[in-house]
Amino acid sequence: MAGVVRNVGAGAIVPGAVNWPYSPGELVADALVHGLGVFLALGGAAAFLVTMAGRIEATDLAAAGVYLVTLVISIAASAAYNVWPVSRTKWVLRRFDHSAIYLLIAGTYTPFMVRMETFAMLAAMWSVSLFGVALKLFRPGQFDRLSILLYLALGWSGVATYERLSLLPPLAVWLIVVGGVVYSLGVVFHLLEHLRYQNVIWHGFVLVAAGIHFVAMWASMQPTA
Repeated sequence: MAGVVRNVGAGAIVPGAVNWPYSPGELVADALVHGLGVFLALGGAAAFLVTMAGRIEATDLAAAGVYLVTLVISIAASAAYNVWPVSRTKWVLRRFDHSAIYLLIAGTYTPFMVRMETFAMLAAMWSVSLFGVALKLFRPGQFDRLSILLYLALGWSGVATYERLSLLPPLAVWLIVVGGVVYSLGVVFHLLEHLRYQNVIWHGFVLVAAGIHFVAMWASMQPTA
């Protein structure tokens, strides 16, 4: 499905455009999932900041803030791309949607790695993520299948810090793993392009996994007062 194809109604080849074969029912369901995701992301971010501001170390709050920003950006970018009508604008939004996934992966790891003080690993992860962002922005549609592998590899690269996991609460560690498994299982549906409602199911998995990682992040924060 990915690549450079003729955009519906545009009369011109659009870089990064893909086939968009979803029924009205699928589009409505996907819009509802994304609407719920944006609501929960904004509400969760606000609840965390109000609850934890002044109760945790400034570095932890900043790291959590980075994660929360990438979470909101990623879900909002996905919502904009998936609900926008087929047009040139949609394929531009697709670049931002796919770029935001890299930001979310690195952003999700940021509060955990700051607490574990694995700064070299965190810097490497952000470097790879920013490379992925550049690839998606400036070479849209050219490496979509490879990008899926890179998403998964980057997402599971945190296992390299297993020796430091004891610095995190056990609940947070388990939730990190469970969230990663849910993300990975969701990829199966993302690839089943001919399955009805596969896009909705995929985004449902993403929403559940993101929620699990949000709880893991909150569980990892230790109030100082």
